Amino acid sequence: MIDDQKTRVAVDIYGQTYTIVGSETSSHVRLVASMVDERMREISSRNPYLDSSKIAVLTAVNSVHDYLKLKERIELLEEELNKLKG
Repeated sequence: MIDDQKTRVAVDIYGQTYTIVGSETSSHVRLVASMVDERMREISSRNPYLDSSKIAVLTAVNSVHDYLKLKERIELLEEELNKLKG
């Protein structure tokens, strides 16, 4: 992919500004950043003694957990759909 096809978006996550470069739309990048920020603030509010690095790691762990659970659910639904199709 050439550079002029990449989107560059500045976002704020947990009080820090990051420049995200990728092929997604700026609105998608902002949505993702907003969701990460929200999850980090949620974890921080329940664990106020944690530093931002630990909050970031817990956010990543929780996000990957959610992803794997959804992936598993999709696979089960696809299996069920294939059985129904015969």
